Amino acid sequence: MLATLYVDIFRGVPTILVIFLLGFGVPALRLQGVPNSPVFWGTAALVLSYTAYVAEVFRAGIGSVHPSQRMAARSLGLSVLQTNRYVVLPQAIRNVIPPLLNDFISLQKDTALVAVLGPIEVLRQAQIDASSTFNYTPYVGAALIFIALTIPMTRFADWVQGRMARRQHAGSIA
Repeated sequence: MLATLYVDIFRGVPTILVIFLLGFGVPALRLQGVPNSPVFWGTAALVLSYTAYVAEVFRAGIGSVHPSQRMAARSLGLSVLQTNRYVVLPQAIRNVIPPLLNDFISLQKDTALVAVLGPIEVLRQAQIDASSTFNYTPYVGAALIFIALTIPMTRFADWVQGRMARRQHAGSIA
């Protein structure tokens, strides 16, 4: 029930709002021993938001394993724990790798949202440069940096997905 509540809350609240709440709200409380770093709270906000999405991806992956797999494992004498460990989870993990890679790509792009807390990152630096020179070329440069990071990750995700499809196809032939 707690996991469902966590996933519902952090998938329901926009990531930028979680960044605002943690990045500005927690330091405003001036709690003793609590970090005030915007990078720390921006990272914490991204972790909270994305773990909710990742948890949902894993839940869907576990749910995608056909019930007959569980029944077959149980009929062989495996306990529930053994069934999950040796039968369900390996299949679920294979099923969730492509969506997890997509979440990783989205996370990489969403790091730009942390700039609202003040740290200078690529997008914020482009904004500073563009406003001081009235030239929007820095935005193009920032976009090219994000593309340079995202395209290789996307191609890697496609390669993994294709490799998994080939393996699955080879297994169905045998």
